Amino acid sequence: MKVLESRPTIEGAGVNLKRVFGYYEVPQFDPFLLLDHFGSDNPADYLAGFPWHPHRGIETVTYMISGEVEHGDSIGNKGVIKSGDVQWMTAGGGIIHQEMPKRFEGFMRGFQLWVNLPSSQKMMGPRYRDIRSDQIPEVTAEPGVKVKIVSGEMLNTKGPVQDLVIDIEYFDVSIEPDASFTHKLKDGFNAFCYVFEGLGNFQNEKISREHAVLFKGVDSVKVESGKTPLRYLFVSGKPIGEPVAWRGPIVMNTQEELGLAFYEYRNGTFIK
Repeated sequence: MKVLESRPTIEGAGVNLKRVFGYYEVPQFDPFLLLDHFGSDNPADYLAGFPWHPHRGIETVTYMISGEVEHGDSIGNKGVIKSGDVQWMTAGGGIIHQEMPKRFEGFMRGFQLWVNLPSSQKMMGPRYRDIRSDQIPEVTAEPGVKVKIVSGEMLNTKGPVQDLVIDIEYFDVSIEPDASFTHKLKDGFNAFCYVFEGLGNFQNEKISREHAVLFKGVDSVKVESGKTPLRYLFVSGKPIGEPVAWRGPIVMNTQEELGLAFYEYRNGTFIK
């Protein structure tokens, strides 16, 4: 078990956010590459957004707790991710897109997770899955425990994101005061939790807000709240176990593949 504190980072055209893990933690979180937590009640922290940029070799998962992000891409997709919505974007062989947060009255908050793709699927066709908040089921996992299921399954209830390249569980867990939740992990899976409200005991270790805890080689994860409510992301997946060559928004297996990707981007042959 390993605990990490999120760190202030500036990304895109000047968005202030917290990086939970990223380049320097590879391959500890395999198959996951990066988790960013963005949130502010000051529009100046986020309105600059993430103008047009490429991706190849990964999936990005954007989950908005509150606020709106307008997106568009080079193959004609566009839309708005609203409060409670999820966008699961598979870049595959290549996509160029932009993500622009919109002014929001109140506290804008959300997450973006990067999922690696295995070498056999790095160059697959790109695709989007836009999931509205009312399409995400919520179950009572234990007394005082509510779980929103984005992907994976709990109590015979499946999340709306299915047919994934890598088998992934993505849950939003809310625990009332003085309650607990134990979740059994799939064999060989890596898992992490990221606390964004309250604090709790994770495998008997106290974890506070804006901290992540990584689990490896355990059968189950037990979480207990204290005197205040607790809310966290729970994400698990089967490690890929392949070399990672990563520069900016592109993640491949070799430096040669990275060089080719940026060459194609410069020469207008990136989109397949």
